[in-house]
Amino acid sequence: MGDFLRKRRAALTPADVGLMDYGTRRVPGLRREEVAMLAGMSVTYYARLEQGQHVNASDAVVDALARALAMTEVERKHLSDLSGAKRRATKTTRSSPDQVRPGTKRLVDAMGGVPTVVLGKRTEVLAWNHAGHRLVAAHLDFDAPDTPSERPNMTRMLFLDQATRALYPQWRTEARRAVASLRLFSGRFADDTDLAALVGELSLKSPEFATMWAEHPVENCMSGNKTLNHSQLGTLELGFEVLTMPDDSGHRVLTYTAEPGSETAAALTRLQWPALAMAPTRAGLAQAG
Repeated sequence: MGDFLRKRRAALTPADVGLMDYGTRRVPGLRREEVAMLAGMSVTYYARLEQGQHVNASDAVVDALARALAMTEVERKHLSDLSGAKRRATKTTRSSPDQVRPGTKRLVDAMGGVPTVVLGKRTEVLAWNHAGHRLVAAHLDFDAPDTPSERPNMTRMLFLDQATRALYPQWRTEARRAVASLRLFSGRFADDTDLAALVGELSLKSPEFATMWAEHPVENCMSGNKTLNHSQLGTLELGFEVLTMPDDSGHRVLTYTAEPGSETAAALTRLQWPALAMAPTRAGLAQAG
C-alpha cells in the first residue's frame, strides 16, 4: 500500500489537484503534507500509511486518499484491496491449482470459430479451444492446460518465451498491459502464494518485468486491440474482450475477434483447419523471415 501511495503521489503535480505550486521542488510530485491536507488527515497519519505502519484502513480513509490522489475507480479499488479493509484474517496457506468449470469448458469448445482462452487469477491457461491455442501458443501442446504442473502462463510466456515475444510487434505495450493487470490481481488475491511466487520468479528472470512491476501500474484490461505477427497467418489486427466470471475465482474468458470482411477475419477462419500446423502461408513466411 505504501509503495502504491508513493508512486501515485510522485506522478501528480499541484496543478493536477487544484493546488498552487510555490517554487522548485527537490523531488517530483506532491508533498506528503499536501496529500494529507487534501485527504483531511494528519501528516503523521499519512506518513505512517506510506511506511506500512497501518493496516486495515477504513473505507473512509481509502476514499479520502483516492480523491486526494485523483485515482481512477480501478485504482481506488486496488488501494482498497491493498489496505486490507475487507481481507479475511486467515492464515496464509499454499494455494491449490485452479480448475476450469465444466460449463465454462463446454462454452469455450462451442466457440470454435472464436479464438478463446480461459485464464486463472495467476494468468495461467486453464483451457483454450483449438483456435485460441493455434493463435497464441501453437508451439505448445494443446493438452498442456489439463495438467497443472505443465500449464502455460500467459505472463511468464510474454516475458520469458521467445516464440510468444515474437508474436507481439508492439511487445512493450503488451507487456505493460500484462503487468498492470497482474498488479490488480496481486492486490485482490494478496494471500495467494503461487501468485506471489510468479511475481518473484519473473522479477528475478526478467529485468524488464522487474522495472515495470516497480512502477506499480494498475489497469483493468477488459477490452482493446492487439496486433499479432503470426508465423503462419501473417499480421493480424485483432480486438479482444475479457469476460470475467461472476464468482470470486478470478477466472477470465479471453476472446479474440476481427472486423467482418477484413483480411484478419479471413485469416482467422484458417485457425479451424486441422492442417493449419503444416506449411506457413506466404505472409507467415515473410513475417518469420
